[in-house]
Amino acid sequence: MPKLRQETYGSGDMSWLDSSHGIRNARTEILDISAFTKSTHYPEGFIRSGTPVALVGGLLVPYDTTAGTTAGAGVLEGHILTDQVVVDDKDFGVPLLDHGRVKVAKIAAFYSNFAKPAAAKLASLIKYV
Repeated sequence: MPKLRQETYGSGDMSWLDSSHGIRNARTEILDISAFTKSTHYPEGFIRSGTPVALVGGLLVPYDTTAGTTAGAGVLEGHILTDQVVVDDKDFGVPLLDHGRVKVAKIAAFYSNFAKPAAAKLASLIKYV
Protein backbone atom coordinates (compact mmCIF):
# COMPACT_ATOMS: atom_id res chain seq x y z
CA MET A 1 0.00 0.00 0.00
CA PRO A 2 1.51 3.39 -0.95
CA LYS A 3 2.10 5.95 1.74
CA LEU A 4 -0.48 8.62 0.98
CA ARG A 5 -0.71 11.96 2.73
CA GLN A 6 -3.25 14.76 2.45
CA GLU A 7 -2.24 18.38 2.99
CA THR A 8 -4.03 21.68 2.74
CA TYR A 9 -2.08 24.91 2.55
CA GLY A 10 -2.08 28.12 0.56
CA SER A 11 0.46 29.69 -1.73
CA GLY A 12 1.91 31.78 1.08
CA ASP A 13 2.42 35.50 1.57
CA MET A 14 3.08 36.74 -1.93
CA SER A 15 3.11 40.43 -1.00
CA TRP A 16 6.80 40.47 -2.03
CA LEU A 17 5.69 40.43 -5.68
CA ASP A 18 5.30 43.88 -7.24
CA SER A 19 3.43 42.58 -10.30
CA SER A 20 1.99 39.38 -11.68
CA HIS A 21 4.58 39.34 -14.47
CA GLY A 22 6.62 36.14 -14.43
CA ILE A 23 4.24 34.07 -12.28
CA ARG A 24 2.92 31.97 -15.16
CA ASN A 25 6.45 31.44 -16.42
CA ALA A 26 8.08 30.25 -13.20
CA ARG A 27 10.43 27.44 -14.07
CA THR A 28 10.88 24.25 -12.09
CA GLU A 29 14.21 23.68 -10.36
CA ILE A 30 15.33 21.11 -7.78
CA LEU A 31 15.84 22.34 -4.22
CA ASP A 32 18.84 20.92 -2.33
CA ILE A 33 17.12 20.47 1.02
CA SER A 34 20.41 19.53 2.71
CA ALA A 35 21.61 23.13 2.15
CA PHE A 36 18.68 24.50 4.18
CA THR A 37 18.45 24.22 7.96
CA LYS A 38 15.15 23.74 9.78
CA SER A 39 15.84 26.35 12.47
CA THR A 40 16.89 29.03 9.98
CA HIS A 41 15.07 28.37 6.71
CA TYR A 42 11.90 26.47 7.59
CA PRO A 43 11.12 26.59 11.33
CA GLU A 44 7.36 26.28 10.61
CA GLY A 45 7.84 23.23 8.38
CA PHE A 46 7.85 25.04 5.05
CA ILE A 47 10.17 27.22 3.00
CA ARG A 48 8.56 30.62 2.52
CA SER A 49 7.37 32.11 -0.73
CA GLY A 50 9.95 34.68 -1.84
CA THR A 51 12.97 32.86 -0.45
CA PRO A 52 16.04 34.05 -2.42
CA VAL A 53 18.07 31.19 -3.85
CA ALA A 54 21.22 30.52 -5.86
CA LEU A 55 21.89 27.69 -8.31
CA VAL A 56 24.95 25.63 -7.33
CA GLY A 57 25.79 22.37 -9.05
CA GLY A 58 22.37 22.29 -10.70
CA LEU A 59 20.49 22.55 -7.38
CA LEU A 60 18.92 25.50 -5.56
CA VAL A 61 20.59 26.54 -2.30
CA PRO A 62 20.02 29.54 -0.01
CA TYR A 63 21.29 32.79 -1.56
CA ASP A 64 24.25 34.07 0.46
CA THR A 65 24.76 37.84 0.33
CA THR A 66 28.13 37.48 2.05
CA ALA A 67 29.51 35.11 -0.59
CA GLY A 68 30.07 37.84 -3.17
CA THR A 69 28.44 38.07 -6.56
CA THR A 70 30.77 36.17 -8.83
CA ALA A 71 30.22 32.47 -8.12
CA GLY A 72 28.20 29.89 -6.26
CA ALA A 73 25.68 30.81 -3.57
CA GLY A 74 26.51 34.49 -4.02
CA VAL A 75 24.80 34.63 -7.43
CA LEU A 76 21.07 35.19 -7.07
CA GLU A 77 19.13 32.85 -9.35
CA GLY A 78 15.64 33.97 -8.29
CA HIS A 79 12.96 33.50 -5.64
CA ILE A 80 10.87 30.48 -4.68
CA LEU A 81 7.40 31.41 -5.90
CA THR A 82 5.14 29.62 -3.40
CA ASP A 83 5.45 28.13 0.09
CA GLN A 84 7.08 24.70 -0.08
CA VAL A 85 6.31 22.12 2.61
CA VAL A 86 9.37 20.16 3.71
CA VAL A 87 8.42 16.54 4.34
CA ASP A 88 11.73 14.72 4.69
CA ASP A 89 15.36 15.02 3.64
CA LYS A 90 14.82 14.37 -0.08
CA ASP A 91 15.42 17.08 -2.70
CA PHE A 92 12.25 18.21 -4.50
CA GLY A 93 11.07 20.41 -7.35
CA VAL A 94 9.97 24.00 -6.68
CA PRO A 95 8.67 26.86 -8.84
CA LEU A 96 11.34 29.54 -9.31
CA LEU A 97 10.50 33.13 -10.21
CA ASP A 98 13.45 34.26 -12.31
CA HIS A 99 11.97 37.37 -13.90
CA GLY A 100 9.44 39.98 -12.81
CA ARG A 101 9.19 42.69 -10.15
CA VAL A 102 10.11 42.13 -6.50
CA LYS A 103 9.67 44.38 -3.45
CA VAL A 104 12.98 44.38 -1.58
CA ALA A 105 11.40 45.53 1.71
CA LYS A 106 9.03 42.55 1.78
CA ILE A 107 11.83 40.03 1.18
CA ALA A 108 13.98 41.78 3.82
CA ALA A 109 11.14 41.43 6.34
CA PHE A 110 11.81 37.66 6.42
CA TYR A 111 15.49 37.70 5.43
CA SER A 112 17.04 40.64 7.27
CA ASN A 113 20.32 40.53 5.35
CA PHE A 114 18.64 40.61 1.90
CA ALA A 115 19.34 43.64 -0.26
CA LYS A 116 19.04 44.32 -3.95
CA PRO A 117 22.00 42.49 -5.53
CA ALA A 118 24.62 44.91 -6.85
CA ALA A 119 25.73 42.72 -9.74
CA ALA A 120 23.27 39.84 -9.88
CA LYS A 121 23.21 37.45 -12.80
CA LEU A 122 19.54 38.31 -13.26
CA ALA A 123 19.88 42.08 -12.93
CA SER A 124 18.12 42.63 -16.25
CA LEU A 125 15.36 40.09 -15.56
CA ILE A 126 14.26 40.91 -12.01
CA LYS A 127 13.38 44.50 -11.23
CA TYR A 128 13.85 45.22 -7.52
CA VAL A 129 11.74 48.07 -6.13
